[in-house]
Amino acid sequence: MRDFTRLAVASALVASLAGAAPALAQTPAKPAAAAPAAKPARWPGLPPGAVEEYAVMRDGTRLAANVFKPAGPGPWPVVMTRTPYLKDGRIDPEKDPKGVKNREALVKQARRYTDAGYVLVMQDVRGKGRSQGFYAAFENDVEDGYDSVEWAARQSWSSGKIGLSGGSAMGITSNEAAMAAPPHLVAAYVVVAPYDLLQNSYMGGVLKEKDVLGWQKGQGVSDSVLDTSRRRVVDDVFWNRGAMSANRKYIQIPIYNVGGWYDIFNHGNISNFQYLQNEGAHGARGNQKLYMGPFGHGNLSGNLEYPGLDRLSLGGDQEIRWFDYWLKGVDNGIMAEPPVSYVMMAPAQKGAYSPKNRILHAANWPPAYREARYYLTPDKALTPKAPGLAEAKLSYDDDPANPVPTVGGANLTFERGPMDQREIPARPDYLRFTTPVLDRDVVVTGPVKVELYGATDGPDTDFVAKLVDVYPDGYEALVLDAPIRARFRNGRMPDQVKPMTPGAPEELVIDLWSTAITFEKGHRIALHVTSTNSPRFEVNPNTGEPAGEHRLKPRVARNSVYMDAAHPSALVLPVVYPDP
Repeated sequence: MRDFTRLAVASALVASLAGAAPALAQTPAKPAAAAPAAKPARWPGLPPGAVEEYAVMRDGTRLAANVFKPAGPGPWPVVMTRTPYLKDGRIDPEKDPKGVKNREALVKQARRYTDAGYVLVMQDVRGKGRSQGFYAAFENDVEDGYDSVEWAARQSWSSGKIGLSGGSAMGITSNEAAMAAPPHLVAAYVVVAPYDLLQNSYMGGVLKEKDVLGWQKGQGVSDSVLDTSRRRVVDDVFWNRGAMSANRKYIQIPIYNVGGWYDIFNHGNISNFQYLQNEGAHGARGNQKLYMGPFGHGNLSGNLEYPGLDRLSLGGDQEIRWFDYWLKGVDNGIMAEPPVSYVMMAPAQKGAYSPKNRILHAANWPPAYREARYYLTPDKALTPKAPGLAEAKLSYDDDPANPVPTVGGANLTFERGPMDQREIPARPDYLRFTTPVLDRDVVVTGPVKVELYGATDGPDTDFVAKLVDVYPDGYEALVLDAPIRARFRNGRMPDQVKPMTPGAPEELVIDLWSTAITFEKGHRIALHVTSTNSPRFEVNPNTGEPAGEHRLKPRVARNSVYMDAAHPSALVLPVVYPDP
C-alpha cells in the first residue's frame, strides 16, 4: 500500500467534478502533429534522464510531456500516463524542499519501463503543470487522450504501439482515451478507476459529503460551485457524455483492471471488466483481466491487515508482462491464465491472521453463486427463514442534527477500511441485526445488496446499510456500506424521481457493491441499518426539497423498517462453495 499512497489524492479530482463531462472524440480532419511546435529551452524542473516534448492538440493547445527513453537505438513501444498531478511531481516544501527525493522517485518509476524496453511518456493534462489551456477535470481527456496517443505513435522514438497506464485520476484519463479508440492504442493497465462518476460520487443518490465537498472546500472552491455539486444528483446527458457506463462500448483494446475491496472505486474496475470481457467491441471482448485485492485508496485504518496481499502500485507484477504480450508480442503465457484473480478475504486481525486469506482465480466475474437471503427479524436477528408475521417493524427517529458518525468505509480523505463499528455506541436510530454464531464457514463472492422495506412519515429520507463481520471478541469489522435516498428508489432519471407516501412501506434496494470474504466459523454476519453516516454521506434534511436547496428547516423523520410476510426485508449474499 505504501507505493499507492500518492495516488490517493489524484482521485479527489473525481470527487470534485462539477462541470459537464467530455464529448466523445472524433478523428480530427488533420493530424494533430501537423501544427509546428517549437521546443522551448530546457526546463530546469525536469527529472534526470527526461526530455520535455510537446504534443499539439486539435485546437492548437500544447501539452507538455516528460519522455524517458531506453538505452540504445529505437524505436520502442510506448507506455503513456496522462496526469493532472504534474509530470515533474509535487515537491514537499518541508521534507523535500529541493525536490531531490521527488526526482529520484520519478526516475525510479521511469526506469521500470525503460529497463523493460519501453519509452515512458508522462504528460501533464490540459491546464496542469507545463501544459497550456484551462483545467477542467476530465472535460477534455477523451479528445486530448486521442490526440496524445496518436502524437506519440508518430514520433521517431516510437514503434507506433502505445499502451496507457495509470491509477485513480490517471486511470480515468486512460479509460477516456480508450473510449475514443485511437488507432495506435493497443492496450491499457488501469488501477482503481470508476465506471460512472455520477453513480460513484452520489451513491444511491446521496452525495459523498466529505470526499466531494470537503475536498473542494480545502481547495478554495466557491460556495456556488459547491451548491452545483449538491444539485447534480439526477442523471443527465452531461454526466453520460464522458461516462464509461455509456461509452465503454467504443473501447476496442484489452485492459488489465486492478481494484480494491475497500477502495472508493470498488465497483468501477469490476463493472468495466465485466462489460468489456463479455459485451465489449471486437478487440476488447474476451481479452480483459481483473485483479481485486484487500486495499483501499490509501492505507487501511482499524485493526485488520493483509500482509503480502495488500500491495498495490503501478509497478504491479503483471503490468510489464501485460505490455510485453500486447505491445511486443512476447508469448509469456499471460493470456493463458485465468482472466480473474482476486483475494478471498478472511479473518485478518493483527496477530490473528487466518490462512484462508488467499488468492483465487476464476474464468469470469462473478464466479457462480446462489443468492442467500438473511431476513431481518423484530428481535434484531438475521435468519434464513422467511418471515411469517402479519405485521412487524422497527421504528426510530432520524434527526439530521444528530447524525450517526462515520467509522471507516471506502473513503478517500479520511480514515478508511474495515474499522470497528463498536465505535458507534448504542443509539435508537442505529439497528444491529446479527446471525447466531456460525457453525460453518459462509463464503461470499460477488455483488451484495439489501432488499429493505422502509417507510417514513414525510416525503423523503435516507436509509444506510452496512455489511459487518463480527469477530468472536466482538470486533465489528466493516465490509461494505452504502445508502439510498428514498426519492431515488426507482432510479435516477428525472421521470423516476418520486417522493415517498408518508407512512407507506416501499421496497428500497441498496447496492452494497461487491466483495469476496469468508465469514469464518465462530464469527457472526451482521447488517447495520440506520439513516445517516456523516461525514461520509450528506445528511438528508428529510424535507423533500430538491437537491442543493435549503429553504426549509430540516425535520426529524420517523422511519420504519418492515420485516413481515408482506415486507420481507433481507440481506442478500452471493454464497459460493469453493473447493476446500
